[in-house]
Amino acid sequence: MVEAPQTDEGWFALHDFRSVDWDAWRAAPERKREQAIEEGTQFLSHRESVTDADAGDSAVFSILGHKSDLLFVHFRPELDDLSAIERRFEDTAFAAFTEQETSYVSVTEVSGYVSDDYFEGNEEAVDEGLRRYIEGKLKPDIPDDEYVSFYPMSKRRGEEYNWYDLSFEERAELMSDHGDVGREYAGRIKQVIASSVGFDDHEWGVTLFGADPTDLKDIVYEMRFDPASSRYGEFGEFYVGRRFPPTDLDAYLAGAKVPTSDHGADDGSHPHADESHHHAGEDAGQHAESEPHHAHEDGHGSIESGGETTDEDVDEDAIRGELEDLDIYAGKPHGEDVYATVLYSEADLEELFEEVESLRSNFDHYGTHVKTAVYEARGRDRSAVVSIWETASAAETAAGFLSELPEIVERAGEESGFGTMGMFYTVEPDHREEFIEKFDEVADLLAEMDGHGDTDLMVNHEDENDTFIASQWRSQADAMEFFRSDAFRETVQFGREVLADRPRHVFLA
Repeated sequence: MVEAPQTDEGWFALHDFRSVDWDAWRAAPERKREQAIEEGTQFLSHRESVTDADAGDSAVFSILGHKSDLLFVHFRPELDDLSAIERRFEDTAFAAFTEQETSYVSVTEVSGYVSDDYFEGNEEAVDEGLRRYIEGKLKPDIPDDEYVSFYPMSKRRGEEYNWYDLSFEERAELMSDHGDVGREYAGRIKQVIASSVGFDDHEWGVTLFGADPTDLKDIVYEMRFDPASSRYGEFGEFYVGRRFPPTDLDAYLAGAKVPTSDHGADDGSHPHADESHHHAGEDAGQHAESEPHHAHEDGHGSIESGGETTDEDVDEDAIRGELEDLDIYAGKPHGEDVYATVLYSEADLEELFEEVESLRSNFDHYGTHVKTAVYEARGRDRSAVVSIWETASAAETAAGFLSELPEIVERAGEESGFGTMGMFYTVEPDHREEFIEKFDEVADLLAEMDGHGDTDLMVNHEDENDTFIASQWRSQADAMEFFRSDAFRETVQFGREVLADRPRHVFLA
């Protein structure tokens, strides 16, 4: 008997396709339409906030063409959660103006193609990057403000080509080659593949997300030439659309272009916009992104993070204001920035750089890519990989590829307490040694301060004048005490004389 790969399941998925009865909508009294919009918006907003379960994610999309008008996507830990969501929608006044054209039920999974060690319980062989990879596959997150393409697919069981007659090794090799094609879309396409064997008509439901709709076409087109698809793939109907916030439901029904504003704006239209949580992404069939840390950076290098808070909420605007009072630049407000992810690896530096350079050559094909570099620590046996993008979704997708780098052990913002980093301290070449000596002096002072955890100076492997500083504190108050000190003021003044650019300070809470 042919060996079947083992599987592990995560969240259940429902793709709910709805059409709007436009004749009934136009004929309805204004009062009923207002009630329908109010209840529909409230229902969708509560699903996005995941008020109905302990975990998950939801989103609404505008679908083009005759097959559907709207798509509601829901990921939840339990199948019963999805059943309740369907029934709760039918209780809204808006549901009376819709018909369910079709739906698709599936569950996220990882298989033995990913890692034998994971299923055999060899914990030591499953490194941090692989764990994050698997977590991202099992608990996917829906990216903000992007286009979507959904289609179901199965593996062919014909007389000439039967996927299920192939050996495990043959299938694994085909899937690996298939994944190589998908890796070329790092930073542009995020993919969630969920199993529907025994749940729906096909064997998998595939959901693609991308900022550019032509990328959705291109990746599917290229995949068609790969044997895993050309010989063994069978596909159902395709659906394409664009995500919009629930608060735009009235604009959508009025025929306006949606989304009317960017996701993640300060209007609170999307509750996940400023949270750090799981982001799933996968090249076509082989890899998913793990839970990255994403941050916002202005065009000169300042990053601000939306990471987890400790026992006190961190007000980034307040921190920025305090530092401005001390004549310290702390980055631009949210909304004017680009996006970054930072991962740490304990792999050999040259091996790590070779891997990053290979990924970067793919990243450089995309207009949203700003920079990806490896920084070597001076005080610890590890390196930092920093990747910066113009869009959050691109940074998040890139984090999935970066999480597969060798010996990934940590991501920025994971440590306990309050983190602050100064990034892109570009030093005038003639003052490099002087800058390092000054840093070492400050590091000695930090080591004696209450509340200080660890501070390290990291140097760009390709440019010794480009440095990255990571510092960890017990709390925001402890860090601010240092920023108010005479020693730090003297350091700031010194920096103005030896740095090529103004330093930017980063806060990870």
